Amino acid sequence: MSHDVEVSRTIAASPERIYELVSDLPRMGEWSPENTGGKWLKDATGPATGARFEGTNAMGKRKWKTICKVTAARPGEEFAFDVTAAGIKVAGWGFTIEPAADGATVTHWWDDHRNSVIASITGLALGVKDRATHNRANMEHTLEKLSAAV
Repeated sequence: MSHDVEVSRTIAASPERIYELVSDLPRMGEWSPENTGGKWLKDATGPATGARFEGTNAMGKRKWKTICKVTAARPGEEFAFDVTAAGIKVAGWGFTIEPAADGATVTHWWDDHRNSVIASITGLALGVKDRATHNRANMEHTLEKLSAAV
């Protein structure tokens, strides 16, 4: 499957360890320059398809929250979720993990689910004109930090 933006990196850790880290919502803020973490909602206590969580984000002085629904939770293989804000579809995010000779290759991906009007509004609100380029840089940073953490 092709995504709007994909970045990959081979990381010296098992696929299971990488999955454990990328699906640990509070820790995501350690790696991501924009996402500051998250918390499971209602009865959810961990990653499972259909589980919901609140994501927290910050960019400079701007802070916002999103509601996310897990779309894939396969330990050692994939963690993915859809994001909404104020009931509006925003994006799909995920990590696909494949075994490699020296650890695992992690592909961090993003799909834009916004229509053009919402994309313009959020671009102005956050000061990000080109979300794909912005996210690519952030995703590369996230994988670099994740690699350093393991």
